[in-house]
Amino acid sequence: MSDWLDFIPFVPALAGIFVLLLAWKQNDGWRPWRLLVAWALLATALAVGWQALGPVRGIFIGITGISIAAFLAVATNVKIRPAKAVAGRDVALEPSDRKRVAWRGWLRGFLAGPGSGIAAMGVGLMWAVCTPGAPQTRMVIGGLMVPVLWAGGMAWTLSDDKIIRAFLVLLGVSVVSLGAAFLKGTLS
Repeated sequence: MSDWLDFIPFVPALAGIFVLLLAWKQNDGWRPWRLLVAWALLATALAVGWQALGPVRGIFIGITGISIAAFLAVATNVKIRPAKAVAGRDVALEPSDRKRVAWRGWLRGFLAGPGSGIAAMGVGLMWAVCTPGAPQTRMVIGGLMVPVLWAGGMAWTLSDDKIIRAFLVLLGVSVVSLGAAFLKGTLS
């Protein structure tokens, strides 16, 4: 019975993404209205999924529908163009043109390794503690998120030229996620 219900959130998600694409392509007086309609349709996809399939499965299928619709929108608009000749000065620069200093390397390594790990574990723990659903499912999803988030945090931290920004973002994510997990754990 519920097999056909799984596809209900895909309809407003697909419509919302294509209205968003239309708003992006046509910059006229209707653009704000198109954006409003597009975001309303995307919210409707989540709400319909929630109503038809429940809070956990419905939101997951709604987000999946939005992601598939966005992929289809991107895939239908791919244009293959010949590459332009690049002049010598237009070549991408190295990650940092600053003078190499040992402490910057050590700090970047600390932020990429343990710093990103703490932030990733905080988000995984927050997911396991604060989201609705069965405890086993929340723990598995939270645990599977940690290595992916850790790898993403490492890649971002090592490629970002601003060490202070990386430090502040990782610190903020760690404080917010671990604080939310701690507060939810103490309040329940």
